[in-house]
Amino acid sequence: MTELLLHNTRTRTKEIFRPIDPANVRAYLCGPTVYDRAHIGNARNVVIFDVLIRLLRRLYPKVTYVRNITDIDDKINTRARERGLSIAKVTEGPIRYYHEDMGALYALPPDIEPRATEHLGEIIEIIQRLIASGHAYEAQGHVLFAVASDADYGKFSGRSPEDLIAGARVDVAPYKRDPGDFVLWKPSSDDLPGWPSPWGRGRPGWHIECSAMSWKHLGENFDIHGGGDDLIFPHHENEIAQSCCAFPGSHFANVWVHNRMLLVNGEKMSKSLGNFLVLHDVLQSAPGEAVRYLLMRTHYRATLDFSQAGLVEAKRELDRFYRAIAAHEGVRAADEIPACVLQPLLDDLNTPGAIAGLHSLADAALAGEASAAAWLLAAGQVLGLFNVAPEAWFQGDGDAAKIEALIAERKAARGAKNFARADEIRKALEADGVVLEDGPQGTVWRRK
Repeated sequence: MTELLLHNTRTRTKEIFRPIDPANVRAYLCGPTVYDRAHIGNARNVVIFDVLIRLLRRLYPKVTYVRNITDIDDKINTRARERGLSIAKVTEGPIRYYHEDMGALYALPPDIEPRATEHLGEIIEIIQRLIASGHAYEAQGHVLFAVASDADYGKFSGRSPEDLIAGARVDVAPYKRDPGDFVLWKPSSDDLPGWPSPWGRGRPGWHIECSAMSWKHLGENFDIHGGGDDLIFPHHENEIAQSCCAFPGSHFANVWVHNRMLLVNGEKMSKSLGNFLVLHDVLQSAPGEAVRYLLMRTHYRATLDFSQAGLVEAKRELDRFYRAIAAHEGVRAADEIPACVLQPLLDDLNTPGAIAGLHSLADAALAGEASAAAWLLAAGQVLGLFNVAPEAWFQGDGDAAKIEALIAERKAARGAKNFARADEIRKALEADGVVLEDGPQGTVWRRK
């Protein structure tokens, strides 16, 4: 199979991916709302979409990847008010932390990273289009999308009108024509951030921001839109409605790729349960590559159970791959992705199948086949793995200077024939998970 198959949420089927313009595949991923550090669930859709982008770049000459930053939000406003800061000051830290954390997972940066605060002009223009066409209306300083004006509203999420009202997660205000009508623009009091508009000083609703940013950078129609399946309704349903109604005849995104959410130790992640995992904290206990690998071990459309035991196993499997690569010093990545990895990825990003391919390549490399190690490295490029040299991987990111000092002390002790001290140092390092290997060129070390 040489064609890429993707499960399209819009059609609920797996389809052959056919780009609008094969010379430039355009993709959009809903990015973070920047009021706090990312959690492990935020990392899953970034890693999955990163694999998709890497694969697309192997298949097509150009891919334009847009991942937005939501920096206008009521949670941000609350933090700003609590701290007496501007929203720019509140968001600058979380934006920097987000970049650091996603970089630690070896996720490629997007080609374009638009911010909502930079797109007020586009937001206002889309709202004006919706009002002019009868799809939106003003009411008490608000502008709302009229869901009854869109015959297709609800089809994307597959919800009935009754379900839409019950699950809309919007305020049923007296000025709404329909309980399910959602806000495009809302007024800002003097103590809240606001921008001038034809409807008075205010700020945009959440959904309209993504419609404006994707339109600005990818056009009325583009290829792929991604996000977690918790965004299917209302966020993505509303994006489709307002974008397609603002630009009659458009279809917004052709393919919708949604990953399932994850559990932590078998339970839904929740602060009340004490299992809410901030990504930065997880990265203090394990290499970013091991976290990334664990997020790929389960297919993106299946629920992933994130646990410390799973993270240990992910690290152990990566150790094996790195040993297979280290067995062939100086090996370089092959030019093409091996079929045992490429074919599963072409079948709706089947990362577990691709990982099975990695293990078969590692078997061959450990059995002495240098070409298998080269294929392994090539496969790593599309999966975002094997980003460091094997010796760096096994030494880890810990207190390398202290370990090197102990190795030097051990060498001096052996030279002085103080073998008891030398053996004591070796045992102490082993207890800390550090294995020493003596050879003609000296002593090297690695983590267990």
